[in-house]
Amino acid sequence: MTDRAEEQRRLILDQFTRQAVPFAEMPAHSNDEANRLLIDLAGIGPADTVLDVACGPGLVACALAEVARHVTGLDLTPAMIDQARVRQKARGLTNLTWLVGDAVPLRFPNAAFSVVVTRYSFHHFLEPRSVLAEMVRVCRPAGRVAVIDVFTSSPEQAAAYNLVEKLRDPSHVRALSLEELSGLCLDAGLRDLRTAFFKLEVELEALLAASFPNPGDAYRIRRTFEDDLGVDRLGLGAHRRDGAIHFAFPIVALAGRTQPAEA
Repeated sequence: MTDRAEEQRRLILDQFTRQAVPFAEMPAHSNDEANRLLIDLAGIGPADTVLDVACGPGLVACALAEVARHVTGLDLTPAMIDQARVRQKARGLTNLTWLVGDAVPLRFPNAAFSVVVTRYSFHHFLEPRSVLAEMVRVCRPAGRVAVIDVFTSSPEQAAAYNLVEKLRDPSHVRALSLEELSGLCLDAGLRDLRTAFFKLEVELEALLAASFPNPGDAYRIRRTFEDDLGVDRLGLGAHRRDGAIHFAFPIVALAGRTQPAEA
C-alpha cells in the first residue's frame, strides 16, 4: 500500500469511526424515496443476492434486505458495521451479513452476487475506477451494478465544492463530474446504463454537528456558505430559511448491466 493510500485509509477510519452514530441518525441519510429509486433503477427483487460496498451504518443494505433474498454489507470501519447490526436488529431482519474489509480488492469470488451497489462512497476513493472494476468482477454475468454519489457540474464548481467538503470531512478526495461517472461505468463494460437524479437536502448546522472537521475549519465552512448565498459557486443552492442555511447535494444514481456470459 502506498503512503497516500495508507493515509487515506487512516482518514476514513478516523472520520467514520467518529461519524458512525451521527451519520446513522441523520434524517437526510434515511431517505425512503432514494432507496426506492435504487431498487427500481437496479431492478432488485426477491431472487437477488446483493453486495453493498462501503455500506456504512447499513441504511441502504437494510432497505434492500426488505426486498432481496440476501444482502451483504461491507465497510472498512468497524464502528459503522456495529451501527449496521444495531439497525438490522431494530428492523427484525435476518437476511443480512456484515463484513469489515476493503473495497479493493473485494474478498469475494468472481460472479458472487446478482447485484452490487455503493452509495456516497466514490468521492472517498483515491481510485474509484479500481473499485468499480472490483464491483463488476464480483457481479454475475448480466447482473446489475449501481453507483450513487454526489457529482460536479463544471471545473470551477468542482474546485469550490471539493475545497469546502475537504474542510468538512478530511477523508473527502473529490467528487467526480457526471461525465466522469458515466465514463467510468461505460469503461467498466456496463451496458444499458440508466441514470436518475435527486437532491440530498440538509441544514448546515445539522450537518456540521454530525461532522468532525479539523479545529478552526467549521468557522471557515460557515463563512464559505455565507459568502455563497445568492452566488452559488458551490453549486448547492445555498439559501437562508428560518435563520438557518440550507442547501442540497446534487446526487446521481447510475445502474447498468454487466456483460452477459459468453455462449
